[in-house]
Amino acid sequence: MKKIFFPLVIIVSFLQNCKKNEEINPVNKPKESITNSIVPERSLKEEKPNKLEDFVPEGFRIFEKTEGDLNSDGEADCVLIIKGTDKDKFINHEYRGELDRNRRGLVILFKKGNHYTLALKNEICFSSENEDGGVYFAPELVVSAEKGKLFVHYAHGRYGYWAYTFQYRNSDFYLIGYDSSENHGPIVQTITSINYLTGKKQVKDNINKYEGDADEVFEETWTKIDSKRLTKLSEIKDFDDLL
Repeated sequence: MKKIFFPLVIIVSFLQNCKKNEEINPVNKPKESITNSIVPERSLKEEKPNKLEDFVPEGFRIFEKTEGDLNSDGEADCVLIIKGTDKDKFINHEYRGELDRNRRGLVILFKKGNHYTLALKNEICFSSENEDGGVYFAPELVVSAEKGKLFVHYAHGRYGYWAYTFQYRNSDFYLIGYDSSENHGPIVQTITSINYLTGKKQVKDNINKYEGDADEVFEETWTKIDSKRLTKLSEIKDFDDLL
């Protein structure tokens, strides 16, 4: 019995030592692969780049583009002026030749990293740049974005200008301000400013507007406008009928 027991003790001891060594140095255990780590689906979508053209509706093209932070997150958001491409909207003008009378609209995109998301679309809210201006050229449309506000400005040369200010809130852009200047050549006749948030309207009237070369002297008046809900940019059918 002694001859058999002694070798068994040695074998058992050897096997126990091997098991301890495997636990200390698991040479056969595969390492975790970094590529198998799970990335949230939302992060992948936010990081995926896309193109501005992806947001242009069928039958339209990009007419102009401007950038600016519209939702105060430090990113340069994008505002596209789009224009229809319907061949039936081309006309032959007696003096100006072929004119494209397709209407224009807006596509506003918020930027997050290298990814854009649609914030607002209004496809035909602006008339064509080739409309008839009567005795003068048609007003020039300029859209810009700055400090969380969207500006829609109509420049009308010697006749002055008018402009609308919009601000993003509650998933839309709301009309919060209106400014205009009625001019006769170099003479400013009337300046109007409306704040729709406070409901106040300021009018500066040049009392010398019919006096030729006389200095401009403005008489200022304030009135209260009728309270009403703020106009949404998404609901404006035609800026020509807005005010």
